[in-house]
Amino acid sequence: MMQRLSRFLDRPGFPWKKLIVGFQLGQYVFESFLSFRQYQILKAKKPPQVLAGEIKQETFDKSQAYGRAKAKYGFWSGLYSLVPQLAIVYYDVMPKVWDLTGVWLAKYVPERFAGEIVHSLIFLFAFTFVGTIVDLPFQYYYHFVLEEKFGFNKQTVRLWVTDLIKGQALMIVFGAPLLSGFLAIIQKTGNNFFAYLWLFSVVVQVFAITIYPIAILPLFNKLTPLEPGSLKTGVEDLAKKLQFPLSELHVIDGSKRSAHSNAYFYGLPWKKHIVIFDTLIEKSDTEEVIAVLGHELGHWKLGHTTKLFAISQFHIFYLFTLFSVFINNRSLYQAYGFYNEFPIIVGFMLFSDALSPLDTVVKLLLNILSRVHEFQADQFAAKLGYSQELGRSLLRLQIQNLSTMDADWMYASYHFSHPILSERLGALNWKAGEKANGKEADSEKPVKAADREL
Repeated sequence: MMQRLSRFLDRPGFPWKKLIVGFQLGQYVFESFLSFRQYQILKAKKPPQVLAGEIKQETFDKSQAYGRAKAKYGFWSGLYSLVPQLAIVYYDVMPKVWDLTGVWLAKYVPERFAGEIVHSLIFLFAFTFVGTIVDLPFQYYYHFVLEEKFGFNKQTVRLWVTDLIKGQALMIVFGAPLLSGFLAIIQKTGNNFFAYLWLFSVVVQVFAITIYPIAILPLFNKLTPLEPGSLKTGVEDLAKKLQFPLSELHVIDGSKRSAHSNAYFYGLPWKKHIVIFDTLIEKSDTEEVIAVLGHELGHWKLGHTTKLFAISQFHIFYLFTLFSVFINNRSLYQAYGFYNEFPIIVGFMLFSDALSPLDTVVKLLLNILSRVHEFQADQFAAKLGYSQELGRSLLRLQIQNLSTMDADWMYASYHFSHPILSERLGALNWKAGEKANGKEADSEKPVKAADREL
């Protein structure tokens, strides 16, 4: 079957350019249509009925304004990204960059290091670097204009630039050996490369889980042990009750970049770490933080993280298998101006573009599954006795983070991995004790938690 598909797609004159450009334009139009539908919801003057007694009008108005600002940003940034994508196709940019980096390779790299792998590294890093530079204006606007306007940005321009430089350095330090391994496996294992490539990706993921808190996270944030007290005792007791293999409990200085709050856990199956943002501890009650972690540990206890990991592994294996159909597709390469050389890395990039409609479907299905998991984790926390605390935390998150109060169903189905607040409160049988805006600023505390997001 794979061979038949390969022959069908490798026919001379197959309209690859038109097909991929059509996918890119179609996805942009589709997402713009969804954003337009959501924008109409964001013009509403009153909150949903279930939140009418919980949210101040001033807070609702600010939330709507924030949502509209992000929607406009998404429209223009999407258009800004689409234009160079189309230019790359129509002006045969990829073969020109490949040839240019080949000249650099011949001129500056010793001959013994020459070859497709080194050439591919230079090509991809050049492509990525230029893309980062092109994207800088919109990234700057997002952090220092949009987020700044609504009081969320806490980072300085210096910190932002430093993060960008660190990110590029990490891409080279870790990306070079990973990409080299990726290409070497394909070169050496023939048509069965997809199985070896999948095993390589599993090893890389385990390595990343192990190395991230040791070598990468400290470059951007500072972790400190959670101080002894009622919160630490409560979290440890909860972990013990659920038989969660808690190894370390840390606080992270998230406030240096943003006013948003978060918490997450990570680690190998037998050794887990919980990390709580300082903003979460500062603006939430102890029981609310524990309720949030009850929700998160519910994902672990119910096997959600394991299921999603298994699904991701199947998806990766499927992609690598399908790539084996495209890797020798000469018509695809030639449509993009590659007539004499057929670099593996270019084939994978083109394959990714051709696969965009499937990615859209996968994203939709994963969001549906994720929303089911969120309801289940909410119910898990409720059964632990944290129904009211979790509901109050969700409301405070909504208020402090100015999250969307309502959503168009089509937009939510495609974009949201979490149910909207009114749905979650309804499932929790929420009964308001005090308004989320209750004793004014004291109650307006954010809560957002995740091994994913809360």
